[in-house]
Amino acid sequence: MTTWVGRTAAEIATAVREKRVTPREVVAEHLARIELLDSRVGAFRTVRAEAALAEADELATRDLTGLPLAGVPVAVKDNLPVRGESNRNGSAATPDTPADHDHVTVARLRAAGAVVVGLTNVPELCVFGTTDGVHGIARNPWDLSRTAGGSSGGSAAAVAAGMVPIALGNDGMGSLRIPAANCGLVALKPGHGTVPAGIGHGDWFGMSENGPLATTVGDARLMLEVLAGTETAGPEAAGGAEGTGTAAGTATEAGTGEARPSLRIALSVASPLLGVLVTPPYKSAAREAAGVLAVAGHQVRPANPPYPLWLSTTSLAHWTAGTSVDAAELDTRLLTRRTRVHAAVGRRFVNGVRKGRRRERLRERMEPFFADHDVLITPALARRGPAAAAWHERGWLRNLLASTNYSPMTPPWNLTGWPAMSVPFGTLPGGAPTAVQLVGRPGSELELLALAEQLEELRPWRRTAPLDRVTAPGT
Repeated sequence: MTTWVGRTAAEIATAVREKRVTPREVVAEHLARIELLDSRVGAFRTVRAEAALAEADELATRDLTGLPLAGVPVAVKDNLPVRGESNRNGSAATPDTPADHDHVTVARLRAAGAVVVGLTNVPELCVFGTTDGVHGIARNPWDLSRTAGGSSGGSAAAVAAGMVPIALGNDGMGSLRIPAANCGLVALKPGHGTVPAGIGHGDWFGMSENGPLATTVGDARLMLEVLAGTETAGPEAAGGAEGTGTAAGTATEAGTGEARPSLRIALSVASPLLGVLVTPPYKSAAREAAGVLAVAGHQVRPANPPYPLWLSTTSLAHWTAGTSVDAAELDTRLLTRRTRVHAAVGRRFVNGVRKGRRRERLRERMEPFFADHDVLITPALARRGPAAAAWHERGWLRNLLASTNYSPMTPPWNLTGWPAMSVPFGTLPGGAPTAVQLVGRPGSELELLALAEQLEELRPWRRTAPLDRVTAPGT
């Protein structure tokens, strides 16, 4: 019997369009895997089993021709509205009332033929780099004793465990790239304006972007096309909010088999944040990936971006101020202590952050570097993810240090608003994945995807965690 768990989104959609399998069969098989594994992994806040099967049956009555995600089960991060489901954002302070509409990115996924099987766990208000809270703890399927990461941790865990082939997440200070790096996935934070945002109250001052989590570069590209509303995603998927960026209309050009140009690639293993150290496994991953790309014909040289000394304080100001805005309309008594403190710290920064001067200064500082280099490659993380634990019950400073010390590499590129992605590369001594980060100038999403595809071809990774061999928590 053919199994569809572990197949790529592209493979599933092709089979559904060709009538080799029905949407119900695909969705039912993935729902069974969720039922089997999620008590160990903690990826989902809610599973839409009955609704998803009904939607799969309805999809089967439609003309599937040209639907790029026909019958593909997808998970959605629980900070985006899904019609008929509550949007809890990881908190007891948010209302438990069903949304009356789909977020534009969810609508585009559905229009492309995807079936939403559930909403995934996040840390409260999507603030921290560990996904845990009142709705549970999301664990790394490669090492259940470790966090999946945050804040798109539940989405990443669902994909890495084979519960869905792709998932929707978003990234305000690394929230796609961090869990992807922990869980061995491909994740792309698009540049500003490429994919509609509409996350929380103001997208963390325009720093947050919606994007894909996938096990292959091809699936990440396919999902980006749908989210960006490109012509290749079909007319049904192109509806919704306006404002797609430079990736729109050209996202299928990468991976067409044409000769790839030689890129000028800068390798940097230095932490952007003063006092935070990058551990040897992650430095080695970046160096080895750079070596692979050099052999493939790219011009690679060591070069550190001109990270300013004030980057740490600027990152903290934007991080806390974004939380302060999102928490403003909530009953703060129902927030966990770490979130209350984070929001309180941010209140003093909101007015200054809104002016955007530091972000503009950072872009101006980085532009000459990216005039000399097409792509920057760095470690995706500084160290392995923290323990899977009830971090929401611990103090603010302890959470702040835990998140910062293992994930300092991602925030600069939310501040600039430029595209960046995480790509699996290598493993830790225990077998869990390591990863590298690729960063490009504005409009370079396709360039990054093509480069990631080269890494995938030359150093393929295992796509799904072997959960039958992973130690259960507490054993």
